[in-house]
Amino acid sequence: LRAKGLTAANLMACGDGWNDLPMIRYAGLGVAMGNAQAPVKAAADYQTADNDHDGVGLAVEKFILNEEN
Repeated sequence: LRAKGLTAANLMACGDGWNDLPMIRYAGLGVAMGNAQAPVKAAADYQTADNDHDGVGLAVEKFILNEEN
């Protein structure tokens, strides 16, 4: 990150399980999948659709490409 001049604030992390909690908390924008476990949803800044309904793609469109569906 530092080599590219980025900080945690520049990162978006998407996850649904316990193992994803550290990256959800670290990233400037933590995104919980719709099917995420309750602690992941609580730690996230935003909740997207579940894995079967293009949740990551929707988050990328919204926050990276700045597109609204």
